[in-house]
Amino acid sequence: MAITLVNPSGLPEIGAYRQVSVATGSKLVFIAGQVAWDADGATVGAGDLAAQVEQCYVNIGTALTAVGGTFEDVAKLTVYVVDWTPEKLPLFLEGVARAAARLGTTPVPPGTLVGVAALDVPDHLVEVEATAVLDS
Repeated sequence: MAITLVNPSGLPEIGAYRQVSVATGSKLVFIAGQVAWDADGATVGAGDLAAQVEQCYVNIGTALTAVGGTFEDVAKLTVYVVDWTPEKLPLFLEGVARAAARLGTTPVPPGTLVGVAALDVPDHLVEVEATAVLDS
């Protein structure tokens, strides 16, 4: 496996992610921001943040599978949430947990969550992009 996740001493341990990922592989994979579209381009979970987070993570999983990877190869996630407030955290975490159950893994690479005013389509509440490193 090309990614080792670490919580260094001196930094807080966050349950939802690890603070550092160390990549030793040689194949970089950059996955475009995934929104809550199904394979036909229909929005999944209109108005439901948890459902949309779940679909975004599943879409990342699908993209990784297509190039021979899994969530264990993800070095970094960036998440964009429309009108983010801390009160939305439980719904966000619910979506991640549901995606983890569907994917059979717990996606905990380092991540950044950014609140944004809007995304490409008014029904989209969240977008997730990933960088992964695979062994050749």
